[in-house]
Amino acid sequence: MKKELILFGFTLLAACGVQSCSSSATKPQAPVVAAEEENADPSRILVFSKTSGFYHESIPDGIAAIQKLGNENNVVVDTTKNAAYFNPDSLRNYDAVVFLSTTQDVLNAQQEEAFMKYIQSGGGYAGIHAAADTEYDWPWYNKLVGAYFLSHPKQQKATVRVNNKSHASTSHLPDNWEIFDELYNYKNINPDVNVLATLDESTYQGGENGENHPIIWYHEFDGGRAFYTGLGHTKESYSNPVFLQHMWGGINYAMGQK
Repeated sequence: MKKELILFGFTLLAACGVQSCSSSATKPQAPVVAAEEENADPSRILVFSKTSGFYHESIPDGIAAIQKLGNENNVVVDTTKNAAYFNPDSLRNYDAVVFLSTTQDVLNAQQEEAFMKYIQSGGGYAGIHAAADTEYDWPWYNKLVGAYFLSHPKQQKATVRVNNKSHASTSHLPDNWEIFDELYNYKNINPDVNVLATLDESTYQGGENGENHPIIWYHEFDGGRAFYTGLGHTKESYSNPVFLQHMWGGINYAMGQK
């Protein structure tokens, strides 16, 4: 995806205003200059964390973790809660957009249209945890994210059965990955997603999807790429190197990287 980094700085200011947008540096323009000096065509992602429903206290931890991973991997990370980023001039600069525990209705009709066209033009999407608790009135988003949140029991330990290790998000995981998290049950599951891992409902209480309980998946969708992990509720997740490698592998897939 072509980057127009100089134009991007002006577009950001026009769309959002200096005070309403944030990035991995203090000033919105700074990552553009730094990136151009190091790499004429760096990868760039947008981390979007707007909430209209429940707010996850782990969101700042997730943002900090993704920024750190970006710095370590020469990926520019912009972060925002401002849906005004979802316009064609802005989105064209990103290899992937990460929905970090977004909740409920976060985009208006024009922003939905811009994001849909971004995906159709080859863009990438990575959804983390409550990204499935988002945009219930938008069937296209349901297919993109892969499922909608249905319910969850109390936070507890459970075993994730890793079914496919050929993906960057799961290649390092054990066959039976024991985790402590808020474990989602899902509805409206897209049958076309490629399931990478499932929850073993016999290892915890409150599962409602039965033997086929997907928790991590990916798929090519409507011209672009989509990855989702249902994990990442707790603040501790974002200091866990195993989870961080898992999340970053999914983001890398969304960016179109092998």
